[in-house]
Formats: sequence, C-alpha cells, structure tokens
Amino acid sequence: MRATVVVRLKPEVLDPQGDAIKRALGKLGFDGVKGVRVGKILEIEIDQEHAAAPDLKQRLEKMCDAMLANPVIEDYEVRGLE
Repeated sequence: MRATVVVRLKPEVLDPQGDAIKRALGKLGFDGVKGVRVGKILEIEIDQEHAAAPDLKQRLEKMCDAMLANPVIEDYEVRGLE
C-alpha cells in the first residue's frame, strides 16, 4: 500500500522559493502567474501487515509531526488511505 503525504507552507509563512519561481516564470514569458507556493510530496510504501492496522492514519500523522513536516510553519495532508 502507498500513502501520500503533501506538505505545504502555512499561508502566513513567506515562501521565497515560490517568489523566485514566480519571477523566473515571468521572465520566461509566462504572464499571469499570480503566485507560486512550493511544497513537497512524500510517497510512503507500507507493508500489508501494517497497512491493515486500524491506527494507520494516526501513525502517519505522528510521522509527519515527528519528522516529515515542521508543524510550526507547515501543514500536511495524508492521502491514499481509502
């Protein structure tokens, strides 16, 4: 089983990397780009035994809080558990 975790900066946190990409897109002639936010996607392969655990979503959220995301400046979303 594969779970996907999407990590993004919180809206109130400045994103200098996203701003640099937005400026570069404008210089390349891609007009109309209002904003860019940079994040990351993590795909986590889970073995069958653990994929069937009833607390899988809580375990993935604990992974995010402990290591995969910085909860002070980032939000995350766990997908692919249906």
